[in-house]
Amino acid sequence: MAKLTFKTDNCKGCGLCVDACPKQVLELAKDKINKKGHHPVEAAKPELCIGCAFCATMCPDCIITVER
Repeated sequence: MAKLTFKTDNCKGCGLCVDACPKQVLELAKDKINKKGHHPVEAAKPELCIGCAFCATMCPDCIITVER
């Protein structure tokens, strides 16, 4: 299983990573707001992550790190 880490304070909540994930692992946090005022991305189902790193590749702000 891959390990996902996020720099949530830099996330602008664009959702590109959520759309890129083939396993629907990610979602925008509904109950959290970062210091920029956005709902940051979080791993809703981390156990489904296959480590493809499509999410990290799509992120324009490079906030996602995928470790295999």
